[in-house]
Amino acid sequence: MPKLTIDGREIEVAAGTTVIAAARDLGIEIPHFCWHPELSVAANCRMCLVEIEKQPKLQPSCQLPAADGMVVHTDTPRVREARRAMMEYLLLNHPVDCPICDQAGECKLQDYYQLYDLKASRLWSEEGKVRKRKRTVFGPHVVYDAERCVMCTRCVRFCAEIAKDPVLIEVHRGDHSEIAVAPGRTLDHAYSLMTAHVCPVGALTSRDFRFQCRVWFLSSTPTICPGCATGCNALLDHRRGEAFRLRPRDNPALNRGWLCDDGVLAFRLHNDHRLTTPELGRGEEARPASWDEALAEAAALLGKLPKAQRAAVLSAEHSCEENWALCVFAREALGVERFFVAGRAAGEADELLRHADKNPNRAGVRLMLGAEPEPLEKLVEEATAGSLRGVVALGAAAATTGPAAATGLLRLEALVSLAPRRGPLPEAAHVRLPCPSFAEAAGTYVNARGQPQEFPRAMPPRGEALEVPELLARLARRLDLTLPFRSTADVRAAVMPRLPQPAAGGGAP
Repeated sequence: MPKLTIDGREIEVAAGTTVIAAARDLGIEIPHFCWHPELSVAANCRMCLVEIEKQPKLQPSCQLPAADGMVVHTDTPRVREARRAMMEYLLLNHPVDCPICDQAGECKLQDYYQLYDLKASRLWSEEGKVRKRKRTVFGPHVVYDAERCVMCTRCVRFCAEIAKDPVLIEVHRGDHSEIAVAPGRTLDHAYSLMTAHVCPVGALTSRDFRFQCRVWFLSSTPTICPGCATGCNALLDHRRGEAFRLRPRDNPALNRGWLCDDGVLAFRLHNDHRLTTPELGRGEEARPASWDEALAEAAALLGKLPKAQRAAVLSAEHSCEENWALCVFAREALGVERFFVAGRAAGEADELLRHADKNPNRAGVRLMLGAEPEPLEKLVEEATAGSLRGVVALGAAAATTGPAAATGLLRLEALVSLAPRRGPLPEAAHVRLPCPSFAEAAGTYVNARGQPQEFPRAMPPRGEALEVPELLARLARRLDLTLPFRSTADVRAAVMPRLPQPAAGGGAP
């Protein structure tokens, strides 16, 4: 393996490793626009030039393989002047619209300008700048501003190499070059938002996040994507109780540095159609209630039914901790022997990230129950027949939809729903008890590979929502019973031994 020296520090790397990657392993960040560790090398931005001893010219470190005995200098006067000149070239026609650009605060042009240029443009008139297309809609999720583009071609290479859909192309030449959508096409593949994510400047932006919030106002919390059973590692950006976006978090063993569009937009599960106060009644009779009133009504409805006609619905959307707490409550407080599972309906899958199961924790439900739960369709059948009359259900989604399913759920004499948002199960419930979203409670998901991954709480529960263990403990006391847990910490301690050993690199630190 070649051994080289970078800025006075020696490192041994695998054959074929580039100088920029070797420097990164040492914690030395070489400026770059076009290079990305997951994409092929383009070497067209020339920001990563470095000085190599015994070589007369500066070399692009993204393209240069590390060689034994090589001595690299990444911060010499020659290197800094080359970067300054490159920045001046890139900014010559760039619009000075940082105050309205969504990339402001996380833009490489801004960062490198502060480090290497920091001078007024020598172009004496704005009229001399090359004008290009602005606010061009590339697809349902992405908009393009050609004047901001530095032609790094990351987006072109991502579509061709990662998404396997070469929908973006380069057009024109020289200072008139820009990115375009191939004729007759739209940027609408399942990873279109990652084309905006890999853009180092403000050329490609998300139509969903556009003009919503400045990034320096956002707090970021590591989490697990709730969009499907793959369990991609992500960062949730949020402010004042509202989620604004999900971004990929590197995990080489799982999702590398990517998320699908459904995953990026899964933050909406926290924002949309939230239940924030307890409610009683169905349809037009629904009304807000206090916790005391709602818990008393739930206990009365469930308590009057025979044990053999009660059941519990676990949720593939919710964490292991929440499902285990419901299992314990249903068995010990209600004498339930029948357990069903609900969740979002299956969807499209691919070989990159997307799983057909659009729920993050179906495997975790099986582990917490210690058996295979019955499908929700079976519950609907038995409710319609009258053999099941009382149900306590976790989660909002129900893959079973349509008039028959709704009729079956409405036949139940007691349906108590624990849910963070509105959906088929809460809408059919006699009592709706609000619980936290995926962003408001720490927990564990077990993905389709059987890997348990923990995630922390990003923000406090919205409105009057209570964490599921506390909610169930309160309801049990209304039934004059005591559960073997009082807090989320007790539940966590009980769940840990039931989980398989976590895979390396999984979860949220």
